[in-house]
Amino acid sequence: MEYAHENKGVTDRAGEPRAPRLMDEVRRKIRVKHYSLRTEQACMGWIRRFILANDKRHPRDLGADDVERFLSDLAIRGGVAASTQNQALSALLFLYREVLRVDLPWMKNVVRAKRPRRLPTVLSREEVTRLLGVIEGRPWLIASLIYGSGMRLMECLRLRVKDVDFARNEVCVRDGKGGKDRRTLLPRSLLGPLQREIERARQLHANDLSAGFGAARLPHALARKYPQAGREFGWQFLFPSASRSLDPLDGSERRHHFDDAILSRALGRARIVVGIVKPIGAHTLRHSFATHLLEDGYDIRTIQELLGHKDVATTQIYTHVLNRGGRGVVSPLDKGDDGKRRLAKVGSEPPDQTRARQRPARSRLARGLRGLRRVGGQHDGISGILRTGCILAERDSLQPACSRSFNRSICPASLYFDNSKPSGSACPTSSNQSASPPIRRPRP
Repeated sequence: MEYAHENKGVTDRAGEPRAPRLMDEVRRKIRVKHYSLRTEQACMGWIRRFILANDKRHPRDLGADDVERFLSDLAIRGGVAASTQNQALSALLFLYREVLRVDLPWMKNVVRAKRPRRLPTVLSREEVTRLLGVIEGRPWLIASLIYGSGMRLMECLRLRVKDVDFARNEVCVRDGKGGKDRRTLLPRSLLGPLQREIERARQLHANDLSAGFGAARLPHALARKYPQAGREFGWQFLFPSASRSLDPLDGSERRHHFDDAILSRALGRARIVVGIVKPIGAHTLRHSFATHLLEDGYDIRTIQELLGHKDVATTQIYTHVLNRGGRGVVSPLDKGDDGKRRLAKVGSEPPDQTRARQRPARSRLARGLRGLRRVGGQHDGISGILRTGCILAERDSLQPACSRSFNRSICPASLYFDNSKPSGSACPTSSNQSASPPIRRPRP
């Protein structure tokens, strides 16, 4: 086998061009579509496993039964999650549609596994403070920047020096998820540590230049358009690695960014030291960033822009983490000091006395409901029930529910009455004037 000119490709000894291997063609198709390196590795890994699971038969000779058997084996014997199963299916569909150019009828009927809805793990502010307090060095700076800006792990590690704007206190995320650029905030408390990190990167870059290296990898074809741009300091990684390594794409020796595995190990050790039982990763800090901004009252659209979500529905998952709606939900058991004291008192009594205390409460509730039905039945529908509720509340020396300091638009009773009434009498139950006859109070 001989290697001819780059335009002629690989040739055999007879001089005829040899057909590219299947995996080489898969790699070429993926890079034509500008997928990330991790996407390329995952896709090729699933295709290789699919071929090995079918005794190294060519995928062109396999069909729907073989694909379904492979996916079923992943779910039953492998016990993989639905997202993993869908990832394997996407790799196989890419193989048949984009590489083999085979449009089989069964490909349109393939059913994807339903992904369950999961809530993200979120740390409290006190837990984040304790976690970051035991991490040292560059892992602390990277973890603090992820929590302070809401970036994804690889978005943070792939930052270039030119992407940090100290004058505007913002970070420009280039080629994020989905190939989109966005801007996010730069924490003021990290200005000093980041400037020291930049000086460290400047010294490493000077050493690489003196050793004959120092050219950073540029996106797409910028290296051909600007041959000297890769040696400029602005294109160097903000968090460079401690040593140079070979580029997996072109084999050149250059300095890559900080290894994400080092940060993962640092977070795992810190979690054990501070005694946090929740599973923690770098993405947990991003979840905590969004949740804490919602707790501070920031608009969800603003948080969506900072996180880089395509749809606001993705950002709304953090409202479920908060367990609150528009105004917040508080358990009635936790309402008021009187309920807490009563609960503590009942909890300290013997079971017999506790049941004895609960019987009169149930009897009073039953009598009140009988009186509510008796009085409410004399008048028209909801109006009589609302008036009766205010009478019962007045009897117990409580403020009527509909006469509280709510505005007219959120008073439920105002939906059933004339909207032309003044705001002071939006709820008919809080007005002294009534066209209906007086209501008799229920007997105790």
